[in-house]
Amino acid sequence: MTPRPAFLRQQLVPAVVFFGLAYALAHAPWVQRIEDVTLDFRTRFRATHQDPPDPRVAVIGVDDDSLQRFGRWQDWPRRNHGLLLHALAAAPEKPAVVGWDILFPEPSADDEHLVDGAAALPGRVIFAAYASNDAPLAQAAPDELSPDLTQPITRIEGDAAKLFSAPYALLPVAPLRAVGLTAFVDTPAGHDGVRRTVPLLVRVKDRVYASLALQCALRFWNLTVADVRVRPGEAIFIEGKGVTRRIPIDEAGRFFVNYRHNIADYLARDQAPGHAQIAIAFHKKYVERADPGVTLPNLGGKIALVGLVAPGLPDNGPTPLSPETPLVFVQANIVGNILGEDYARPANPFWVWGLALAIGVAGVRWLSDKRLRSYTSFSIGVPAIFAVVAFIAWQRWSVAIPLVAPVLGFGSLQIFVIGRRVLSEQRKREEVQGMFGTYVSPAVVDRLVKSGEPPRLGGHESEITAYFSDIQGFSRFSEQLPPDRLVELMNEYLTACTDVVTDEGGTLDKYIGDAVVAMFGAPIALPDHAYRACLVALRVQRRLAELREKWRAEGDRWPSIVWEMQTRIGLNSGPCVIGNMGSRTRFNYTMMGDNVNLASRMESGAKRWGVFTLCTQATKVACERDAGDRLVFRSLGKIRVVGRGQAVGIFELVGLKEEMSAATRECLAKFDAALARYHARDWPAAIAGFEASAALEPYQPGRDVGVASNPSLVFAKLARGYADNAPAAGWDGTHDMREK
Repeated sequence: MTPRPAFLRQQLVPAVVFFGLAYALAHAPWVQRIEDVTLDFRTRFRATHQDPPDPRVAVIGVDDDSLQRFGRWQDWPRRNHGLLLHALAAAPEKPAVVGWDILFPEPSADDEHLVDGAAALPGRVIFAAYASNDAPLAQAAPDELSPDLTQPITRIEGDAAKLFSAPYALLPVAPLRAVGLTAFVDTPAGHDGVRRTVPLLVRVKDRVYASLALQCALRFWNLTVADVRVRPGEAIFIEGKGVTRRIPIDEAGRFFVNYRHNIADYLARDQAPGHAQIAIAFHKKYVERADPGVTLPNLGGKIALVGLVAPGLPDNGPTPLSPETPLVFVQANIVGNILGEDYARPANPFWVWGLALAIGVAGVRWLSDKRLRSYTSFSIGVPAIFAVVAFIAWQRWSVAIPLVAPVLGFGSLQIFVIGRRVLSEQRKREEVQGMFGTYVSPAVVDRLVKSGEPPRLGGHESEITAYFSDIQGFSRFSEQLPPDRLVELMNEYLTACTDVVTDEGGTLDKYIGDAVVAMFGAPIALPDHAYRACLVALRVQRRLAELREKWRAEGDRWPSIVWEMQTRIGLNSGPCVIGNMGSRTRFNYTMMGDNVNLASRMESGAKRWGVFTLCTQATKVACERDAGDRLVFRSLGKIRVVGRGQAVGIFELVGLKEEMSAATRECLAKFDAALARYHARDWPAAIAGFEASAALEPYQPGRDVGVASNPSLVFAKLARGYADNAPAAGWDGTHDMREK
């Protein structure tokens, strides 16, 4: 666990700093632009697999077909629109509301056609107005709105001064204002030209009016602005005739449009018939009582929004769905949002930033000391998961989770932590390599670095297995080889031994002439240090056999003594003192203690018992604890070494169980039986048993190079001696080693 001051300094403070900077940047224009782009992408992705549009909303569009039938838009007389309203009024199932997303601010010679058409649908027609900063025509003064039809919203709880406003309003001509309601169709572009929020309220001077979408919803429910209560920065509340709505808005009265459908979605549901098609076909069927020749859409009880949809017409603009969207579809989406209570809403920033900070701190606290690859996966995986969550939240719940700034904060923190860790590990690696690079394997150096803690220097007690090896009869090599050849031979032999030691995680302590001294379990703890040391002993013996064959194959290059080289190995496990020891200017990472001395005695005692690898009972027990019965040991009784009063059990490391021949297994069985008779002082039976096992010994004098004896021959000789001169009455089979 990281101490609290270190946690604050190394983990919490950097996290707070980087997330704080990211939060400060969240409102920067360039960050907001990128954020908007990511939300637009989520919106377009969502639109590809949405349910159909609300069937209560239809768009009657001035489309290409309408332009082909009625001519250029600029030349359209208002009787075309009057024809549409008369046709809709003649249908037995009339639309509940007809909202015009087309402005009629200037008088025309045929206004009466449009006026008569609106009069045929009393209380159902809403004409468009537009807030303006420029003084409009005289008849467009805001106080000329018909008070009995279009009334301002008066129930405003809070500051209305921040609502979307303009000093003037571009209104429909007076005859239209007298027969229909008026509502505002303003859809101001955002900072990048894209319409993401649209005002549902427009303040002209000191009066607040409803937008076209809001007014359409009210008329659909047969409500008026008297049923509307506004709390800027919170919501528009609609309450009346069993209808309750809470429409979220910001302080300016803007509504966060939850774009779900574009023109293709309405066309697929036959909810976007053409203006001319409706006007002509409905008139032909319901006025002329003739066959229109086409299937007519059912607009009964619906909100019909009339607008320009043909490409190239002026009422287009960028939306998250498309760079050129007919703006009447913006109104259609808003109306669908209100009717279905399908509101988009930004995620609570407290939860977003709080959770991002918590994950960032948790990752730094609990994962920063793990493998760099794992932490890098965390650093990449968390933003990826965060993006998936943001996609799902927008698709399923219309919750807009900010992506850019939190990911920027998280990513900056991870770059800082990874960079700091890379520098720290580089310093640690250089320090550790300087200390241990000459006597441990690169793998051990890596473990030292990854452990996150420098090795404890200056001496500490640790459970290890000490390893000693020595070449049998090395003095003869010195006599028969010139110095340069002896160095060459020793370099090859010691390299082979050291490679095997370090491959199994051992640490080279030192070379003493031809002797190799190593330890297993320090400076990095190895739970299975005894097992690893035993494997090394077997591998070294096998590697030496390969070297003997190599040297023999080189012919006269080496004397025969080289072909017969044998090495003896001693092992012991137990607590030892480990650390850098020496003077202040010259020191060595080494081991010392009684258990180290005992391992050395095992190496020198191996010759006495006719074996090449001798270990203590402590090593055997630890090895069997970690590896079961994979390794085969042969008990050679007990010995008492010089300077140590307590006897210790000793064992020959015979080999791997899976590699043991039937003859060797039989030999060991006969030897164990003979050893039991030996300890029982049944000398004749012991001698006979040892002689029987001697014939099966895997190493035979005279047959195998470098072999002078074996355990069966050694114990047979001991048994004969005791048969001639029986030991004292208190003899328990322990042999006293008088030599070191």
